[in-house]
Amino acid sequence: MSSFKRIADAGDLTGKTALVRVDFNVPMENGKVTDDTRLRAALGTVNALRDAGAKVVLMAHFGRPKGQIVPEMSLEPVAEAFSKVLGAPVHFAENCGFGPKAKSFVASRPEGDVILMENTRFEPGEEKNDKELSERMAALGDIYVNDAFSAAHRAHASTEGITHFLPAYAGVTMEAELDALERALGTPERPVLAVVGGAKVSSKIDLLKNLVTKVDKLAIGGGMANTFLAAKGVDVGKSLCEHDLADLAREIMEIAGKNECEILLPVDVVVAKDFAAYAENRTCAPEDVAADEMILDAGMKTVAQLVAAMGQSKTLVWNGPLGAFEMPPFDKATVSAAQAAGIRAKEGKLIAVAGGGDTVAALNHADAARDFTFVSTAGGAFLEWMEGKPLPGVEALKS
Repeated sequence: MSSFKRIADAGDLTGKTALVRVDFNVPMENGKVTDDTRLRAALGTVNALRDAGAKVVLMAHFGRPKGQIVPEMSLEPVAEAFSKVLGAPVHFAENCGFGPKAKSFVASRPEGDVILMENTRFEPGEEKNDKELSERMAALGDIYVNDAFSAAHRAHASTEGITHFLPAYAGVTMEAELDALERALGTPERPVLAVVGGAKVSSKIDLLKNLVTKVDKLAIGGGMANTFLAAKGVDVGKSLCEHDLADLAREIMEIAGKNECEILLPVDVVVAKDFAAYAENRTCAPEDVAADEMILDAGMKTVAQLVAAMGQSKTLVWNGPLGAFEMPPFDKATVSAAQAAGIRAKEGKLIAVAGGGDTVAALNHADAARDFTFVSTAGGAFLEWMEGKPLPGVEALKS
């Protein structure tokens, strides 16, 4: 990943127009942006380009309009919200599409201006990576900058197609993301520990198969751990468990063994008869789960095992919670382990990279996200990267 092109490689940008793919797929309520985190993430790139003398044209998708113009999915309210974040006017290219009208609108704005185009997914060719649409998009600028890692796993016109017509570079946020991922799995400091949790093995088959060939230890938690325990002959009662994937779990454990990757499973579990917050519960060995009980969290011995593994590792990659963290008190294992990882990362003893799915919510719940070396908010793209799959939007930036 270290070979990708950055804004610094673009040369003199004075008087140039930079087309920037951003992630402005933000939460909205009653036509108002309710969380501006993704808007603030774009500031580094936008300001860097403006400081370099470029005009900035932003492109983003919102929702799933499927190639139709859906007024409720217009980016116009986002232009207003980003203007407040930027502290400067953001000119919305209303009803311009990506044709002569758009080209005229962009040309009419002076150097240093910021323009936001309408929802790229209003265009039927966007998700089809249509060549003609890509060319029309490219005609609006001189260089292309991708700052939306979260959309980089999709080969769309605004993420991959456009790079065939313009010099392409990684934005500031994309650059930070790719550098962090390179440190985590590309050329990591070893030993490497991966923590993978969540409900189902079936949603993370490729991820697990890839990780056991890349890391030194793999800790499995959440409902996924139940499937592995069952595959080893443990009766997990009425716990969430994919019994039909027992053979797959054994296959993954076999691949791990061949690659000298140690798999860590829970050594104690917190069980309850009801799936509810504050349900009556007890801690026991996995082998002692009763037929009418379900595993809802890992126990403190398991957390101690995980913390000890962190102490022996230099790099940590984390995806998914260790239990039903949304329901206290079944958040204890996730919170305790996340806080321990955060402390080690903050002390410079561990490179801790996390992301995907519920991971960000779990780390925020543990008040540990800010202490991690890097936390990716790109769900699907982060998971596909962990699976070892090439990301079209990233591949297009390689030098």
